[in-house]
Amino acid sequence: MKHSPAGDDNDPVPFLRIASARGRWTLLATVLGSSVVLLGSTVTNVALPRIGRDFGADIAVLQWTVNAYMLTLAGLILLGGSLGDRLGRRRVFVVGVVWFAAASLLCGLAPGPGTLIAARALQGVGGALLTPGSLAIIEASFHPDDRPRAIGLWSGFGGIAAALGPFLGGWLVDGPGWRWTFLLSIVPALLCVPVALRHVPESVGRPHRAARPGRPAFDVPGAVLGALALALTTYALTAGRANGPVAVVAAVGGVVCGAAFLHVERRTPDPMMPPALFSSRSFTAINLITLCVYAGTGGFFFLTALDLQIVIGYSALAAGAAMLPTTLLMLLFSSRSGVLAQRLGPRIPLAVGPLVCGAGMLMMLRVGPDSSYVIDVLPALLVMGAGMAVLVAPLTVTLLSSVDAANAGVASGINNAAARAAGLVAVAALPLLVGMGPEAYRSPAAFDTSFRRAMPLCAGLLFAGAVLAFALLRRTAPVTHRPHGRAHGWAHGWSLEPPLVSRFSPHRTIDRTVD
Repeated sequence: MKHSPAGDDNDPVPFLRIASARGRWTLLATVLGSSVVLLGSTVTNVALPRIGRDFGADIAVLQWTVNAYMLTLAGLILLGGSLGDRLGRRRVFVVGVVWFAAASLLCGLAPGPGTLIAARALQGVGGALLTPGSLAIIEASFHPDDRPRAIGLWSGFGGIAAALGPFLGGWLVDGPGWRWTFLLSIVPALLCVPVALRHVPESVGRPHRAARPGRPAFDVPGAVLGALALALTTYALTAGRANGPVAVVAAVGGVVCGAAFLHVERRTPDPMMPPALFSSRSFTAINLITLCVYAGTGGFFFLTALDLQIVIGYSALAAGAAMLPTTLLMLLFSSRSGVLAQRLGPRIPLAVGPLVCGAGMLMMLRVGPDSSYVIDVLPALLVMGAGMAVLVAPLTVTLLSSVDAANAGVASGINNAAARAAGLVAVAALPLLVGMGPEAYRSPAAFDTSFRRAMPLCAGLLFAGAVLAFALLRRTAPVTHRPHGRAHGWAHGWSLEPPLVSRFSPHRTIDRTVD
């Protein structure tokens, strides 16, 4: 089966329809694939205290258990999308799922913290390969009439997986043990691979116009330099207290790699982060807001999952369940806030949303050893969830309206990578900034003190995002159309990163599909 340009309604060869058996199998494969990555992002935080206790590890090991995964995922996700476009989306997607499953098995069997951290980094590589492919398969395979609904179902089911992640993680930690939080991802992966190989059509993108004929345009130097800059900066922040001289060298190396990355992106013919996109004031503003917002929320969720267990004494299951209201509010109300942003413009929701989130973080200062969930914890998490519901969909809407349709995919990838990188740096920096000692998580009193110092910093980042939104965004910037339908990208259920959005444009020729 061959498809001429995706998006051509007059194409004589039909695309997949949701009502067909193959369409449903294809949708199932993409949902299962994206779900394993969401589970990898959401189940781990509630397991951290038990991991540290079993390994006798300090706070740096807990940080790296989170950050090793985020580092490779953030650093390589744009390259993963490019590989899928050039080598075949189904092929790279399946490789990513198998890779992720193998790394998850290694995490579950890790004999020590070093092996666990290395396996988490490998998990992130698998996630970078399969995450962009799951959406690209849908947009390349489904008929334009069904594509918005298919993407909406993909996004919605992914949100449900994200919502269940902390709860399932807590249940596993308190039951068979923390290792099963990683082994959990293997089940949907094993289901996904045979479905994808049997039912998902292969598709590739047309070579970029700047690429040499017959040669794929991979920005490998950019990907390597970007990942090195993130890795060295993260190491410098994490090791700052224990090994100052080495941390300084790492910090300098991170700055040098970051400068080299920017230089390469300006010179390469097919960059993973095209500098021309930043000529748009709205695009630049959205990414600055993203850095502030997701640094603050990344630090908040990392520390709150620990605080609920260490200071209040919740079990892992109770801590995971306690976080559900935030995610549920996002699932229920994100699409409505996206509609509101189209009517009012981005300035009001992107200024109000971070302010509400910051208020929720400051309300967590009431939480202590004898706190009540209903009186102290739940109100703060509800306010936090309301702020994220107001914020995330307008951010996506504004991002799409700030660039032309042909650049929607790469703009979304940059924004998603920026959010992950911001969370990565926040998790590394906050313990250093608040004076959290290596053994602080073993002492409820010490951790409570550090947590109370950290919440105003996290809130300050959100307030800075609100100021940037108010100062840099126009009062109104209505979106003239919804390029992908109401459900696309707005039924988003997790707040550690904004949703990826489609690279499909009805005005360009991008795909050929081969079966």
